Amino acid sequence: MSAHATEYVAPFDAVAESYDNTFTESRIGRAQRAAVWRQLEKTFVRGGHVLEIGCGTGVDACFLADRGVSVLACDSSPRMVLTAEHRVEETHKQQLVKTRVLAAEQLGSLDDSERFDGAFSNFGALNCVEDMRALAGELARLIRPGGSALLCWMGPLCVWEMLWYAGHGNTTKAFRRLRRQPVSARLAEGVTVEVHYPSTRSLAKQFQPYFSLREVTGVGIFVPPSYIEPWAKRFPRFMGAAERFDTLFSHCPGVRVLADHILLRFERRDHEVRHV
Repeated sequence: MSAHATEYVAPFDAVAESYDNTFTESRIGRAQRAAVWRQLEKTFVRGGHVLEIGCGTGVDACFLADRGVSVLACDSSPRMVLTAEHRVEETHKQQLVKTRVLAAEQLGSLDDSERFDGAFSNFGALNCVEDMRALAGELARLIRPGGSALLCWMGPLCVWEMLWYAGHGNTTKAFRRLRRQPVSARLAEGVTVEVHYPSTRSLAKQFQPYFSLREVTGVGIFVPPSYIEPWAKRFPRFMGAAERFDTLFSHCPGVRVLADHILLRFERRDHEVRHV
């Protein structure tokens, strides 16, 4: 069998070229990313060394590099990584941002000597990971005690999604995040991924005993999910108000878990970790 026939094609290769146009540069994408960036600035400081899981097109890595943080930016999609490399070169961040084709499930291939001050993952990259306990163990091995793992998930209780799809008569999509089994999500024609929607409580449990959950932030409580972008463009004043309300209520217990994404900050406990 030829090498071409057996070559693995990462699912997110299918959206690498369009991702910035459909999300990064959209009004909703900018609003949700700004909320995450506020937390990134608070968490990671100049001179730190951070691991990024699911770096996509490199936008967040370059944001941290602008603030003097060095980043090992990893993604399972070679095309995403190639796009990220181009962004790093164009913005002259080569000294601070290094890229690598590496899936979340392959963190075990990183050497024990490569320790990080923290790690982060943005906009649901980890929703595609099945074994979160194993991932938590690898992060504990790689992050120094006291370091933070800032992880942004698609939450299971997105009110916007429930109301939007229920209002359009599609109850299957309206309540898909509530399913206990993974959901098949379509990325492009003929390309799907299995997506999990774990609760904050279940994630906190799976990250024990090496991490403590320190902070929960709702991202996209009033700001809608990205597939509602055409509507958001029609009502810019509403979007402005939604962004302000998101800032006000992002840390409010009960409300913050109703967001499109939930940003969790875990702190690495002072325990020794064996290679898992």
